[in-house]
Amino acid sequence: MDPMPELPPRAIAWARTMSGHAGDSLVRAHAEPGVRLEPGRPVLREEREEREAAELRPGAALASGAGERAIREEPDPERTCFERDRDRIVHSSAFRRLAGKTQVVVFPNDHQRTRLTHALEVAQVATSIARGVGANATLAEAIALGHDCGHGPGGHASEDAFDAFLAEGYDHGPWGADVVLTSLNLCAQTLDGIRNHSWSRPVPATIEGEIVSWADRIAYCAHDLEDAASAGIVDLDDVPAEVVEVAGRSRRQQLGTFVRAVISTASRTGSVGMAEDEASALAALRAFNYERIYTRPDSVAQSTAVIAVLHALVEYYAEHPLALPVAFVAPDQGTQGRVRAAVTYVAGMTDRFAFGTAVDLLGWDPGRLPKGIGRDA
Repeated sequence: MDPMPELPPRAIAWARTMSGHAGDSLVRAHAEPGVRLEPGRPVLREEREEREAAELRPGAALASGAGERAIREEPDPERTCFERDRDRIVHSSAFRRLAGKTQVVVFPNDHQRTRLTHALEVAQVATSIARGVGANATLAEAIALGHDCGHGPGGHASEDAFDAFLAEGYDHGPWGADVVLTSLNLCAQTLDGIRNHSWSRPVPATIEGEIVSWADRIAYCAHDLEDAASAGIVDLDDVPAEVVEVAGRSRRQQLGTFVRAVISTASRTGSVGMAEDEASALAALRAFNYERIYTRPDSVAQSTAVIAVLHALVEYYAEHPLALPVAFVAPDQGTQGRVRAAVTYVAGMTDRFAFGTAVDLLGWDPGRLPKGIGRDA
């Protein structure tokens, strides 16, 4: 038997912390005692619910017990119902897969956003607004983290691709709430915010859901511009004067302006929105991005390539249902059931898995795959 290799000093030092550091009838992470809390009883769910009721403004959503869920649950001793929702989303495979899904650019470089980083940034914007107006920041965070879990590979082009197979069409908000995240048994308020975060959808049932609708648009307008400028797709000098005069050219300036605008308007009027000047600047920024980023020839070509790949994958799995993982195969599901199962499976794929499967399984020509965009493509 070969002798054990000699470990480097760093590995030996790490191994010595395996059991922590004992002292004063407890085990610590560090050898020296750290800062001490004033001893007291644990702060449990009921007390945090009471604080919400006392501190949040009337109209904010309040956590209560186990929450309004499709399947009844017992309340958690430590966490409010919206805290549990947030945790379930963060630990879900659908959330993890957002790291491999397109925000704007397929095959993004190390500095460009993915759906995962976008979700985190929307959560940051949403919680900032929620705290500023006295709404439930935890519910806003849960909705924001889950709002894009219904997106397929290849960005918004996947919605166009899957539309062809579903009578009701494919909308990432309802799909995320009603298909992708159903196993998590989330609260009705969380699902409603995810389902209706897009501006073309019905108004969310909570203030927090409306906050996420604004946070999503604020985040992607500022961040997509920053990514496009970094990739050499646009020049920040070309940003419209209406935007620059109100919200500046940089992501930091724009986020600060638009977040404060929503907080100010909601605090003044009780409704989630923006004053006309800031709202007009945000609309002008979105229109600029739409023209210079989303509908430029390279972006359209990327979308066309995504749609072709996803169509081929759905058609293959609908015709060969036994090629699907067992979890997606239902007995006697009929033609429409097979198509829906195929859409469900393909929609859950990451970009690289979808495109790689097309090459390996379908013999797809790699030259027909979507291309990255920008100077690093």
